[in-house]
Amino acid sequence: MTETVNAFLTRLKQRDPHQPEFHQAVEEVLGSLWPFLEANPKYQQAGILERIVEPERALMFRVPWVDDQGRVRVNRGFRIQMNSAIGPYKGGLRFHPSVDMGVLKFLAFEQVFKNSLTSLPMG
Repeated sequence: MTETVNAFLTRLKQRDPHQPEFHQAVEEVLGSLWPFLEANPKYQQAGILERIVEPERALMFRVPWVDDQGRVRVNRGFRIQMNSAIGPYKGGLRFHPSVDMGVLKFLAFEQVFKNSLTSLPMG
């Protein structure tokens, strides 16, 4: 990868430092996209990289529930709406205690590419 890609990844990691799953997914995709972007600078000038790595919306909400002992518990819930360029958002809600914003951004980022590669008109 060129220094420009490395600089982009450095900025991404500085902006969202605790999201290693998301960083890894972006790095893998950029490894494939970079030759095309170098050959077509108009896409770099249009800020395509900045747009594809930033969700259109990120929702965080509480999910209260009652456990088997009758105690009220509260989990965080997340929904990332990554990109609606080719259609409505696709993806579900996640509220397991082990899930965080970085994991959801990773899943949403990869879902956008899966949908476009399979011609599914959803973001």
